Amino acid sequence: MRKLLFTAASVSLLVTATPSIAAPCKDAKGKFTKCPPKGPVKATRCKAANGKFAKCGTPGAKPI
Repeated sequence: MRKLLFTAASVSLLVTATPSIAAPCKDAKGKFTKCPPKGPVKATRCKAANGKFAKCGTPGAKPI
């Protein structure tokens, strides 16, 4: 009985989660568009004039 309840609960979770995963991206007019990537945003790094990494706000630092 316990296995049957566990199986029924897991199947119901899979069925309800599938439409939210497969939802396509739309623009303001309702047309389908390519979805933006969901990965982490890569931080910009800067180097100082001497070639070492520095904070991007320091004078002389340039983004690489």
